[in-house]
Amino acid sequence: MVVPGQESSIDPKVTSEAPSDVIVNLQTNTTSQPYQPADEENLCKLILYTEIPNSRIRIWDVVILVPNLLFLLFLIVRFNRARLKLRATSSPIFFAFYGLVVVNVLISVVRCVVSMSVNAAALIGGYVDTILWVTVRFFLLSTEMSVLIFGLAFGHLDSRSSIRYVLLATSLISLAFSISQGVLEVFAPDEHFRIDSKDYILFGHGGMLFWFISSIVFALIYLTILILPWTRLRERLALPSKRSFYVYIILLVLLNIGQSVGSGLLLYSIWQGLCVVDVTTCLYFTLFTPLVYHTFLSEFFGVSQPSIMFSYKAQVDDTMEEDTVSLPHQQSFSSLKTDSDYIYQSNSVYDSTQFEGAGGANAAPVNPLYAASLQSPDSITGYSLDSQTIDLPKQQ
Repeated sequence: MVVPGQESSIDPKVTSEAPSDVIVNLQTNTTSQPYQPADEENLCKLILYTEIPNSRIRIWDVVILVPNLLFLLFLIVRFNRARLKLRATSSPIFFAFYGLVVVNVLISVVRCVVSMSVNAAALIGGYVDTILWVTVRFFLLSTEMSVLIFGLAFGHLDSRSSIRYVLLATSLISLAFSISQGVLEVFAPDEHFRIDSKDYILFGHGGMLFWFISSIVFALIYLTILILPWTRLRERLALPSKRSFYVYIILLVLLNIGQSVGSGLLLYSIWQGLCVVDVTTCLYFTLFTPLVYHTFLSEFFGVSQPSIMFSYKAQVDDTMEEDTVSLPHQQSFSSLKTDSDYIYQSNSVYDSTQFEGAGGANAAPVNPLYAASLQSPDSITGYSLDSQTIDLPKQQ
């Protein structure tokens, strides 16, 4: 019996028979559904963890593997030519650059293959994947810094000791950066890269705040290098004049600006930023190493015949305090250029307009093995590394 003025608004049978997965709010008369992680359906996030059917191979690993594998095959095909030229040159800086390029592409390929083999959802598999990502970043960053230091401070030095000091310094700085990134990735992972449906977290590059700050710093460094030629420091630093060097710097400026924009947007949960992050990550981990090769080594390995014979600096024992140059007939030159100068200081490695008296009486002597290395590798015969002599075709 219902008492007038005291009508019941709720039937106990209705509430008892309500579905268990729907919660009825009696005060506001609203219904709420269980939480669904809609952000996991974002295309830019799906590509990071979606696997090829009937396998554990992620599409993201394949996207990064294919360009690196193609570049590795390119290096293998041209290895014989590169070996002959590296054996003939008197400059160890080419060994350093070529070694960095080879190590970078090998580490990238290994990372992709191992990531395809382990289960990222497992605890150990997740740690292995993180360590491999940090390792690749360590070698790429070391290469970045070495290129800059050789160009800005030590490009005119061309001895094993100076190169060893530069590589040691850049390795220590890169190691500190990579350790910081790895610690943040393990102990403070970025929730934007969590996959609730698979119960694991993707590699987040140390978190968006760390990535945003580091990208801004690197962008400012590269922008400063672009400004230096218009400052008074250009005379003291002997800045590179090679045009491709500054194209390389501009590309890295754009890349770091893109990374800072993408990570900044994602930091505030604007998911469009993840698309920018994906694009810049793919470009960096696939094209940076070929860019270094093209900018600093392609002309050296690609030229078939020199347009001029230039002077060289002989190798010295590491125990000597100063670099010395051995020239025939005790000739002295006001401007002695080494092989490393042609990496940074000319638009064309063998540009004859850079010299005076080319082919004349004032032409600088050349290392005969190096001159031979500039020819086709198939034409190099009859030389001895011990005697450093070679049978060259007679001049007409």
